[in-house]
Amino acid sequence: QRQLVESGGGSVQPGGSLRLSCAASGFLLEYYSIGWFRQVPGKDPERVSCVNSNGDTSYGETVKGRFTISRDTAKNTVYLQMNSLKPEDTAVYYCAADWGAYCSGSFFEYDYWGQGTQVTVSS
Repeated sequence: QRQLVESGGGSVQPGGSLRLSCAASGFLLEYYSIGWFRQVPGKDPERVSCVNSNGDTSYGETVKGRFTISRDTAKNTVYLQMNSLKPEDTAVYYCAADWGAYCSGSFFEYDYWGQGTQVTVSS
């Protein structure tokens, strides 16, 4: 069974940090583009970062310079290091996997999705 499992969410004060993990089972992440998306109620998922199968990374403008995506092929896991968190980063964060080297900006074009993990940034 192919699945993605996110972990690492939680509550943090503004300026704090969290590291999200996206662990895959049943398939190898290195052959997929892995996107991190976030969603707030009433809005479509927003892609915040992606690493494609070639290892190239990309970031949304709202998180550039604060978030870092990385991939550990030995652990079959992708991480999202989030620093300098702001209240507007509050959302449910999802990882998604899409076969190949293209990082789609559309959450629903991906092949597999995790269940999501809540991130809350509040004082």
